[in-house]
Amino acid sequence: MRVRAGTEGSFAVRFAWITGVRLLVLTVVLVGATTMYLGGLGPSAYSSRIAFFTVAAAYALTGLYAAMLRIGKGKLEAIAYGQMFTDQIAWTLIVYVSGGAASGATSLYGLTCLTGAILLGLRGALFAMVFGACEYTLLCAAIVYGRLPLPPDQPPDAYAKSWSEAAFPLLLNLLALSVVTLLASYLAERLRTTGGRLEVATARAEQAERLAALGRLAAGLAHEIRNPLGSIVASIELLRTGSTLAPEDKQLCEIIERETTRLNDLVGDMLDLSRPRAPVKAPMDLAITARDVVMLASRSSRGGDVLVRYDGPEALAIDADAAQMRQVAWNLVRNAIQASSAGSEVRVCVRVVDDGAALLEISDRGVGIPPEARERLFDAFFTTRSQGMGIGLAVVKRILDDHGFDIAVESAEGKGTTFRVRVPR
Repeated sequence: MRVRAGTEGSFAVRFAWITGVRLLVLTVVLVGATTMYLGGLGPSAYSSRIAFFTVAAAYALTGLYAAMLRIGKGKLEAIAYGQMFTDQIAWTLIVYVSGGAASGATSLYGLTCLTGAILLGLRGALFAMVFGACEYTLLCAAIVYGRLPLPPDQPPDAYAKSWSEAAFPLLLNLLALSVVTLLASYLAERLRTTGGRLEVATARAEQAERLAALGRLAAGLAHEIRNPLGSIVASIELLRTGSTLAPEDKQLCEIIERETTRLNDLVGDMLDLSRPRAPVKAPMDLAITARDVVMLASRSSRGGDVLVRYDGPEALAIDADAAQMRQVAWNLVRNAIQASSAGSEVRVCVRVVDDGAALLEISDRGVGIPPEARERLFDAFFTTRSQGMGIGLAVVKRILDDHGFDIAVESAEGKGTTFRVRVPR
């Protein structure tokens, strides 16, 4: 599991907490070893020197790891593996001076496995388990075969000097280490998954709160804005029917009409986003809806310089909310027209795919969507254009999510964008 740039900060925080806990555990180990196993031995005794040297080295390495957290950005995973490796060596030395195979300090191997699971998941826990198990097994074998002398200041009876004595505690501790590793990995993964879901839920709650505030604002402004807009549009229509207008005046009237239409669409999008309505599914014809939207778009303000073409069957029945699916098609087609240059083409296609699902495709030949913007494409108030507020696609996503339909985006810079809405059979 690689530590990605987006999660490096949280990894460093976990590593810092683990380092602090590690210092506490080392202190407890030193006190416990001194009290239980090294009691009565002077500081110059063999076991005491090994225990004190081990803990002192571990303290020094902890300080080194803490310093590397500041200067080792991008190498945190390697630092974590290094810490687990040295920790297992330290626990092996503590086990050696505290009874060998039957030492109670063997539980410290599991602590490192828990650290690996918290930092790196299953991969880190397995790494710690394998090294801890190997070092523990080699220690027991070295004592049994006489390759490693027993601490001279420890009672020989406390050590297993044959396989008949060492086999049972060895296997029992290895089994316990495996169980701890699996449980720690499982719990760490569940915690990581739960944390991710909590972040998503928090983001959704914040978005819902923003939308609620927007709904209150939109409801108050919609009436006040739409009434003047209606008066403006009616007045412009009366002016255009007159015969006294010069060609330049007619062009100005067209500009006013186009901008009032755009403002009216914006108010409608705000209301659709802030006041969601549960879909009422019923049999409807997706093909007819798509053709109606194409005809409406052809008569819109940019219908004259962008060709909107329909490609599909005469009829295609689906179960959906007809009004909301019309809103989806209109928003996607309008978005495609806005992304197109003069003389370009927008293609609206309806077809049935192999599994029987209905597919609505809206394609343009615009500049495309930058890769860094695709993850936020359906976020409310996010837009890549200088004009617009980023509401239309958010409305599309909300409607399709409420229906249980999927939407996919395929885009290449300089080659255009295709939105695909999939309606399951």
